[in-house]
This record gives sequence, C-alpha cells and structure tokens, in this order.
Amino acid sequence: MFKEEYVFVRILIPLVAGISIFYFLHEDNLIFIISSIALFLFLAILSVNIYYKKLNAYRFKGLTGILIYLLCFLLGGLVCLTNNEKFKTDYFTKKKVDYLKIWVNDDPIKASGILRFKAKVVAGYQQARQIKLSGQILIAAKLDSIDPLKLEYGDELVIAAKYLPVEPPYNPAEFNFKHWLALQNIYEQSFINQTELFKTNQNLGNPLLKFALELRAQQVAKYRKLIKNDEAFAVASTLILGYRADLSKETLASYSKTGTIHALSVSGSHVAIVFFILDFLLMSLDKKKSFKVLKFILICLLIWSYALITGLSPSVVRSAIMITVFITAKTFAKNKNSYNTLACAAFCQLVYNPYLIWDVGFQLSYLSVLGLIYLQPKIYKWMYIENKWVNKIWELIALSIAAQIATFPLCIYYFHQFPVYFLLGNLFISIPLILILILGIAVLIPPIDLLSGIFEWIIVFTNQVLKWIGDLPYATFSSIWINLPELILLSISLVFFVFAMTKYNKRLLFLSLSSFIIYQLMIAYNSWEFTNQKKIIFFTLRKNYAAAFIQGNQTILLTDLNPEDKTFQFFIKPALDQAQVDSIKMISIKTNMLTMPHFILKDKQIIFDQYKILIIDSLFNNKRLAARGRFNAVWFTNNTKFKIEKLPKEIEYQNIIIDATNKDYKIDWFKKIAQNNKVPIQVLKKNPAYLIRLTE
Repeated sequence: MFKEEYVFVRILIPLVAGISIFYFLHEDNLIFIISSIALFLFLAILSVNIYYKKLNAYRFKGLTGILIYLLCFLLGGLVCLTNNEKFKTDYFTKKKVDYLKIWVNDDPIKASGILRFKAKVVAGYQQARQIKLSGQILIAAKLDSIDPLKLEYGDELVIAAKYLPVEPPYNPAEFNFKHWLALQNIYEQSFINQTELFKTNQNLGNPLLKFALELRAQQVAKYRKLIKNDEAFAVASTLILGYRADLSKETLASYSKTGTIHALSVSGSHVAIVFFILDFLLMSLDKKKSFKVLKFILICLLIWSYALITGLSPSVVRSAIMITVFITAKTFAKNKNSYNTLACAAFCQLVYNPYLIWDVGFQLSYLSVLGLIYLQPKIYKWMYIENKWVNKIWELIALSIAAQIATFPLCIYYFHQFPVYFLLGNLFISIPLILILILGIAVLIPPIDLLSGIFEWIIVFTNQVLKWIGDLPYATFSSIWINLPELILLSISLVFFVFAMTKYNKRLLFLSLSSFIIYQLMIAYNSWEFTNQKKIIFFTLRKNYAAAFIQGNQTILLTDLNPEDKTFQFFIKPALDQAQVDSIKMISIKTNMLTMPHFILKDKQIIFDQYKILIIDSLFNNKRLAARGRFNAVWFTNNTKFKIEKLPKEIEYQNIIIDATNKDYKIDWFKKIAQNNKVPIQVLKKNPAYLIRLTE
C-alpha cells in the first residue's frame, strides 16, 4: 500500500489530520508560527533532495519521510486556519460601522414573506466614509406584502449594520445550524425589514456563476411548461438540475425509506451516470492515442456543461472535479491507480476548501467511491453468471451492496435510519434514474421536447413504485442513534471484517468480532439506561412551550404544538428519538386533570416522580392564588400577568421556569425579580433547554 503509486494516499492522511486538529484551535497567531515551521521544513527537505548524494541522504530515508508527513500535517493546519475569514484584520465585526455594503452570494429563497440569502460583505460606511471590509453574513429580510423586493445572485445592496451571532442549538439532538454555517465561513446573521435594505442596481457576482444560475432558472421554467404533474416537476427539477423545489413529505419519505434519497441530490452518482453514458457513446475513440485525447476533451466539456446547467451546485462541482481527475489519470497517467487518483482529487479539494472534510456529502461521496473501487469487484466475483442480462443485474446489485457497506456507519450516525429494502430500491431505481437523466437533459432541447410526456410518466411511475416499496412491512429501522465512540467502533469492526473476508485472515476476523461485541455492549448499556430513565426536558422554543416528562420509553408531552408542526419536527422530535421514546402522549397545559402512573396533572399542579411543579398561566391574571405547599419549580407561561411577588408565603419553591410564550419585556422583568430574590431562574428562550434528571 505504501508504494510510489500511492503518493497522494500517503500525503492525504497527514493533511486530513492537520485539518481535523487545527479546526478546533481558534488562534490566529498560530498562522505565523505554523508558516515559519512549514517553511523551515520545506527548505530542509528541498536541501536534502538537492544535495542528496553529498549528504548520503539514503541513510536517512525514514527521517526524510517523517519530515514530509509533518510538512503535510502543518499544511493541513495552515490551510484550515487561513480559510477562517474571522482571522482577517478587515473582518466586518472588527469595525464599527453604520451600514454594510454586501452582495448576494447565492440564489435567494423566498418563504412565508421572508427572503433568505447568503451575502458577501465588501465594505462598510462610517460617517459617510467607506471602509473596505470582508466576511460573509446570512440575511433574512421581511418583504413588503404589496411591493416585495426581487433579488438575484450578485446584486449589490446596502443594509443597516445590525447583526447577531448565529445561535447555537439549544435543545438535545437539535440540528447544529451554527456549525453548518460556520463550515461556509458564516458566523453572523441579520434580520431586517425591506425598508432597511437599499439596492444599488450593481452586480458584483461571478459572471460564470451568474450565467449558470440564470441558465438553470431557464431550464426550470422549461420543465414547468412541459411537465403538468406538480410532484413530477419537483422531482425533475431537484434530481436533474439541483433546484430546491418543494417536494412533498410523502415523496421524500418514499425515497428515504428505500435508501434512494441520494437520487434526489444532484451529486456524484448523477455525474458518474453522465460520464458512463458519454464513455459508452464515445467508445470508438479509444482505438488511437490522439482520439483518446479528443475523447478526454469532449467528456470534460460535456461533464462541465452539465455542471453548468445545475447552477454549478457545490456537490456537482465537487463530483465533476473528481471525475475530471479520474479521466485525466486514465488518459495521461502511466500508472493508473484508482486509489491514488481518488486521494489526489480529495487532496486538491481539501487544499482549496479544508472545511469540506466536515461536509456530509463530501464524506459519503468519497466513501462510496472507495467502496466501489475496492469492494464492488470482490462482491461481483461471489457469483459467476453466464446469462448476459442476469449478469448485468448482478453487477448493479454488487454496486449497490458495495456503496451501502462503505457508507453504512456514517448513514446511521447522520441520518439515524437504515432502509431494509435498499437493495430492492436501488436495483429498481438504477434503470429509471438513467432514463430520467437522459430524457431530462434531452427534453431541454426543442426538437426532443415532444418526449416530455414519456419523461413525466417515468417519474410518476418511479415515485409510485418507491412508495409501494417504502410501505412494505419493516421497510426501515428508524430512530437509530449512535454516538461518536460507537461510530468509531462500528467502523473499525466493519473495516476489519471486510479485510478479513477478502484476505481470509482469522486474526482480522477476531479483531472485527471483538470490536463489534464492544459496540453491542455499549448499545445494550445505552438501551438499558434509556429503559430506566426518568427525566424532564423543558424545551427552548421561539414562541411556544413544550415539556417532556419521560419515563422509560414513554413520555407525556405538555405542549401547544401538533405533531405536524415544523417546530415539533425540528426541535422536539429529535430529542425524543434520541432518548428512544416510542410512545408519546401529547396534552395541552390547559388540560384540567390527567392521572397516570408516575404523572398527575390537577389544578395547575404537576407531580412527576416526586418532582412538583406549579403552573401559573393567563388564568391567574389579576387573581389571587390560593395554593400552598412545597414545589420544586414554578412555571410561568402563556404571557401571564401574575406577579412573582404576589405568590403566597405558604408556597415554597426552588426554581422559576419562564417559557417562550411570555413577551421579552416580561421575561426581563421576571429575571430582575428573580435576581433580587436570589432565586434560580430558567428562561426557555435563547438559552439551553432545561434538563432535570430524576435518575442517576
């Protein structure tokens, strides 16, 4: 594995290590130190190579190799630190300005009267004086209902310099939006009205990207004219052009349950299909070397033309780079090593954007390709099939198994589910996906748009079959939550098992089984903990309230939300899934009485495993509270006008809980009173969720 043809594999490992470690070191003064050491190492390695014979450097091959690895490690740290825009001296948060000059850095998205887009900061205005600035910001502009503002990529704007740091996740298992934006070098966000935004009628965007986005918009408009079925239009726009269309929950669920959700994301598989089609069509050019160069040029042009009509989507560009590197090596390289070529593509992309290492799409793309290179040929050799067409089907099955095995641990870790019928789903969709891609691109050409009816029918038929597969019994194992140590153990076990099976090595098989047993013990222990858990989670929300009283795998959820609400799906359900809750009883805080084992709600009082809560809501407005006793917490909700100081002296409490249904000014007033009385207060707005563990 450590031969000359694996040079990029060897240097990629320390590069990845450097990026991974220095990503968590947020010190800009490290840039100078690392640069100095890296320069010294580079000059030392260069000198050794120049004076190789004089120094008899062959005696120090091991030391030279270590220096090269260390240089690559420091290179990873350097590109990671220099990629962080917050370290720049002209970063916009480091200057006090009244206005910011920005330009729209992506395709704006309009939803519910709010226009959201990422923007690049280029300057600021300080008392009518312009200052050069840098950085990126996320903008959410509330549009005028009568005359809404229309924006496109590259538009230059001047906005009021009002911004806040991107909020972290407040609830357990909540999606980390702050981390996701940080990987795109966005750390601040601004919520403004349309009146606080001025359009200069200048366009500063990249001309090529602007052209690509306009070209994609034209193709989406063509699809809208050609395709009558709304769901088929949404699938076509998403699957072929990478346009963020509104897919229904049912369609998304069908693709997710069958393990074919990758088909809806324009990425490596789509670019690979385009490449294989072009490679097949231009097969006759392989006869002569000069024709091979022509074939290389044609395929590259057509691959990047496809990337252009997708609006140069990051995932497509990433895949196009990977394919370009592969066909370049295939055409010109003497030693055509797939592993080295794959490592070279990853190396180039990580040097350009080191934050890609944390991108889920990047990780899954390279793992699936690695699985196809290493595993697919070995799985294919399991059976020898004489029939040509049956053999082709077996090739597709081997392809699907290889990709699924390679990405299995990460898919469980990120998506928390495993599609049982992934083989059936992927085997079925392989042919329709190729037809949809071919026809989808073809119908954009005027003479061939007569085939749009067939194109639409194939999409509708594919959706129906996937829905049928997804509705089969036990179609998916969902709510599978594993932590980082469990992911590492599962991955190690899988790697050892694959090598044990391919090399027939008993020792590797023993190591695989040992790792898997430890993994299973951890899973069993976690399951036992969840079965015996007793805890209360007061969720942090924007305008609603929610409190989960969890006993084992069951919970009583006090909330004003419905299961279909986005707030419930995004902020509450992930926490309950992570806690392995499989039975949820949702009730409103207005419920008069509910008596269940371990839980009693009566007269605005809750008793849950000896933990007592007094609820004070709008029913107590301007009323005298007739209650007494000891409570662990007093919960103020529904923007109550009841004042803390009017609590009867007969009531003893240890904590005050204020949820997001209360107005901001009232929350501030509650905090002030609690501080004066030296009583702990939990504010469930822009603060971490309040977790009460009743079992240790």
